[in-house]
Amino acid sequence: MDKVKRTARDLETREETPQTWIPAKLLPEFTKTAGWAYRWIRVSLLNEPDNMNASSKMREGWEPVKHADHPEIILKADPNSQFKEGVEVGGLLLCKAPQELMDQRKAYIAEKTRNQTEAVDSQYMNQSDPRMPKFAEGQENGRRFGKGK
Repeated sequence: MDKVKRTARDLETREETPQTWIPAKLLPEFTKTAGWAYRWIRVSLLNEPDNMNASSKMREGWEPVKHADHPEIILKADPNSQFKEGVEVGGLLLCKAPQELMDQRKAYIAEKTRNQTEAVDSQYMNQSDPRMPKFAEGQENGRRFGKGK
């Protein structure tokens, strides 16, 4: 009989991968479905319902995400929540809206911002006096600093 060579268990070494502790994220991670935009919407503040904010976001096209649609999110249900089937964390409700609708919203806001910026800029430039222009672009004012020639 051949004896099998074995090393003593206490002489064996294993490579240990040290685990590092990281704090838990405030909002849970979830898988996003293509074609949908996701957003956390405030539905309560300091344990008081924020119906104005929630209803305005619902009118914009956001709808609550059902917990059944994302079983990877592990949460303890809030018995006092008005969104029983939704995913709610600390007064924030996970909502979704069609991506196309949110792209239109983003374009609308960008256009509104551009118009307001142009209005402010034109009003500012209307107050410019040629004797003392607010912007002297392309003009050489004759001042030099340092050891220039």
